[in-house]
Amino acid sequence: MKIVVIGGDGQLGVEICRVYTAAGHDVRGLTQEDLEVRHATRVWQRITGELTPDLVINTAAAHDLPECERRPDWAFSVNANGARNVALACQARGVPLVHLSTDYVFGGDHDRPYAETDLPRPLSVYGASKLAGEHLVAAECERHFIVRTAALYGPTPCKGKNSPNFVQLMLRLARTQPEVRVVTDEVTTPTYTVALAQQIKLLAEKSRPGLYHATCQGQCSWYEFAQTIFEETKTHTTLVQTTSKTFQSTVKRPNYSVLDNYNLRNQELDIMPTWQEALKEYLRLPARQ
Repeated sequence: MKIVVIGGDGQLGVEICRVYTAAGHDVRGLTQEDLEVRHATRVWQRITGELTPDLVINTAAAHDLPECERRPDWAFSVNANGARNVALACQARGVPLVHLSTDYVFGGDHDRPYAETDLPRPLSVYGASKLAGEHLVAAECERHFIVRTAALYGPTPCKGKNSPNFVQLMLRLARTQPEVRVVTDEVTTPTYTVALAQQIKLLAEKSRPGLYHATCQGQCSWYEFAQTIFEETKTHTTLVQTTSKTFQSTVKRPNYSVLDNYNLRNQELDIMPTWQEALKEYLRLPARQ
């Protein structure tokens, strides 16, 4: 099969390319320079004519949350209109589209994991623009797989945020600061990109088109995640509990955004590890500490 991964140089896109390449597929990972999803004509030309893929996976997104708040037109042009451009081209080509979305479509008003059937209520421009993208993909591409995930980290840096992942950040702060302050009032599921890439491949091969949640299993606060990072790496530091009010962010984030992989589990396709198992696997990689 010929696989096109849009955002193929991103932290998830790189891992998806690796998984499909290892399986013997012809993989083309596209950077933003290769394909800007906001340019409808170019997206159409590349997908329907030049690349002729059998499957398209779209990981491209505007996900710098403060920048999305400052520039909502830009956020929607990438996350909504850009997603629609890809969906229209895939429909014309007659190929399935895997489109990545986010836990931030929810508002944090639950005390249990969100299922795919729960009503979204985004709090931020980023969440709203990603939700709009979901609707447009579903409307324009019959063979769509919309995959919501959360709190990604992995071997490849996140290009859009231009910063280390949470694990690397915690270990850096432990080396350079007298104490590390982490919030206790935001609960999510840290999700390892290598595991997610494998899940996406299985989903695209075996599942029915539709909406899916795909995160690691379990849940924790960011404080609990940091605590486990330090325990697993035997890092000695002063870890201090705090709340999101301390950081005075301009972006509203859900206090609870844990996802339930119900649709995957219902089809006996959920292969995601626990977040603790995934963290251990990541830390076994060279030079993670």
